[in-house]
Amino acid sequence: MDIFMEYLKCFVVGGLICLIGQILLDRTQLTNGKIMVLFLVAGAVLQAIGVYGPIVEFAGAGATVPISGFGYALAKGAIEEVKSSGIMGAFSGGLAATASGITAAIVFGYLAALLANPKSKS
Repeated sequence: MDIFMEYLKCFVVGGLICLIGQILLDRTQLTNGKIMVLFLVAGAVLQAIGVYGPIVEFAGAGATVPISGFGYALAKGAIEEVKSSGIMGAFSGGLAATASGITAAIVFGYLAALLANPKSKS
């Protein structure tokens, strides 16, 4: 029963994040790219003020998988690196914290491009 509650929390929080994105798509003139940037910056700002961390602890992957989770990881890495290395850590901390995710996205995107057989729409 415990694992069911973990899945439920993850689903609800991730679903709420997606619901916010869908409402922004339907009710505003914002493009997909602008909404993604908005979520990324919101995740970073919410982490900087200490709000996103507790959400991640509560929901796990429901809060870290959406693009706002990437902003959270960037901000968290930068904050931790600034604490240990000084102000220069603000530039390297976020990249070091997200390097594995960025690498995985590039590798799997490349593999998908190699395996896909695109067809023309016309």
